[in-house]
Order: sequence, then structure tokens, then C-alpha cells
Amino acid sequence: MERRILVCVTQQKTCERLIKKGAAMRDEFGGELFIIHVALNGWKFLGNSKEGEALEYLFGISKSVGAELTVLRSDNIVKTIASFAKENKITNIIVGAPNDRQNSNILNDMKRKLSSLDMYVMPSKGE
Repeated sequence: MERRILVCVTQQKTCERLIKKGAAMRDEFGGELFIIHVALNGWKFLGNSKEGEALEYLFGISKSVGAELTVLRSDNIVKTIASFAKENKITNIIVGAPNDRQNSNILNDMKRKLSSLDMYVMPSKGE
């Protein structure tokens, strides 16, 4: 079965390692690679030079591995990722390990909502 791998990124340059992990998995098993960032409605990343620069950087990394970075806006991050995964018939999902309570809650919600997918939680760089 062809893998359809989804990498979830935030507006941080360190997400490059998640994209590279997704590309390596795609290269090893075959299939397609999708990269997504969900920004909360009202969040102005283009006005924030550091975050805008990070997303631009991730767009470049995505292109370099033959994938596109999709940026969506939503008030419900997990629901939006789940809808994207369903629409694109995603089989595997890669996320970074949460670094705070809010992100831990998002990850737990994702695990529940996307329980049929093979989820890989990549540890923080220092782990």
C-alpha cells in the first residue's frame, strides 16, 4: 500500500527535521509527502518577521524535498488537520513532541481523532 505521509509543522525553523523525517520515510516506503501548518484565525504571522521568516524557510525546505507546505487558518487545529488527513487519504502522520501543556493537549486530541493513522511523535532535538 502506498503511504501518504503528513508532516505537521509550526512556525519554527526547527521543524525542518520533521520535514526531513517525512521525506526519508517517503523515500524508504514510497508514496507522497504532505506538509501542513494550521494558523489560528486572527494570528498575524506575516506581520511578525521572525515567524514569517520561519514559514518562508519551511516553504523552501518543503520544495527541496519535493513537497508543498499547505498553510490553513482555523480556530480548531485538530479538526482541520483531521479533515485534511481524510481528504488526502493520509496513512502516516509525523508531529514534534509537545513542549508545553497546550501542545500536549493538542497532541492527545490528535491521537484520539486520528487513531486509525500511524502516528510518529518525533522527540525534541535534545532528547
